[in-house]
Amino acid sequence: MSSVERNPMSFARSSGRGRVIYLDTVTLALVLAILLFGLIMMTSASISIAAQYTGQPFFFLERQLIAVAIGVAGAVFVFTFKCERLERLSPWLMIAAIVLLLAVLVPGLGLRVNGGRRWLHLAGFSFQISELARVLVLVYIASYAARRQDELHESFAGLLKPLALLGLIAALLLGEPDFGAATVMFAAGFGMLFLAGARLRYVVMLTLVAVLAFGVLAVTSAYRLRRITGFINPWASPYGSGFQLTQSLIAIGRGKWFGVGLGNSVQKLFYLPEAHTDFLFAVLAEELGLAGVLLTIGLFVGLVWRAFHIASLAARAGLTFQRLLAAGFGLWLGMQTFINIGVNMGVLPTKGLTLPMMSYGRSSMIMTLVWVGLLLRIYHETLIESRGAARRRAEEPA
Repeated sequence: MSSVERNPMSFARSSGRGRVIYLDTVTLALVLAILLFGLIMMTSASISIAAQYTGQPFFFLERQLIAVAIGVAGAVFVFTFKCERLERLSPWLMIAAIVLLLAVLVPGLGLRVNGGRRWLHLAGFSFQISELARVLVLVYIASYAARRQDELHESFAGLLKPLALLGLIAALLLGEPDFGAATVMFAAGFGMLFLAGARLRYVVMLTLVAVLAFGVLAVTSAYRLRRITGFINPWASPYGSGFQLTQSLIAIGRGKWFGVGLGNSVQKLFYLPEAHTDFLFAVLAEELGLAGVLLTIGLFVGLVWRAFHIASLAARAGLTFQRLLAAGFGLWLGMQTFINIGVNMGVLPTKGLTLPMMSYGRSSMIMTLVWVGLLLRIYHETLIESRGAARRRAEEPA
């Protein structure tokens, strides 16, 4: 495939200007497949608990559909927003992220749930601020890296400046506490800086420092240490710290090749905590088996690949900011998906991260779809730029 995509979905706007809008049908198809698959599995995983505690079997489905509708509206809005304007606003977006993360820590503003203060409750709606803050921060990192590529490549200080900001945001997330969100945000931002041209030796050195710092944070917190010890040997305390993981492993083990059948999971019947949120993948594996697992992984791998493909197209078109934003989406999506699946399979300690666009979680759903809208905008601008450049070359005199 050349730098100019051959078969995008395009249509003329109704205005007299006749501007063409390019939509990436591959991204749209993958997102739609993940959304529909996720809604089916989330409904299956939540129907019993919803009926038991609310008297409405489709309680969580209805709320998730509202989040999808809001997320689609947000994606459409972002699609109409030029990336150039977004880049100019990026410093203010970073300030907004810091203010929001501080606000959620203020008693009376931040809503405490399950020991964490991660939500703002406004107008009857609770929103997890870390989901929005991560997007705002990564937009700023992409803008900084696009503007300071030479400084990133030539000096250690050029890399330290954005890392200091990432460290500040991570500290605020840890104050909620949200270790999983801090890890994914920091790693995605770090990855974007490396892709922007930061020297490998600086990246390797600072990666080791970051891993050591997060390791110290993990073992110096009592509740994080319990999660780690429960992860290392969950069967040592199957009714205590290892309960959630042992139930998840039982669910995955029952699935075998093709599962026990959609809707027939036993573990979701009040055995596996958070079956419709963080541990949806375990229910999916139980009901659909290895076939369902491979399908799920394939869909996410396809979407991550598409994000990096769009980043590659933007790079060829000379759109550095857009390239880094698309790569940032791919990094974030890939890492969060990997961590969620790894937690469900007992490969990683529990992090409290959702499976994007599949697990129940309204804040996560809304912001992920907004990210998708931004990715589609990047694709549109890339094709506009690439085809314009191709026309200019064709019109040049021989």
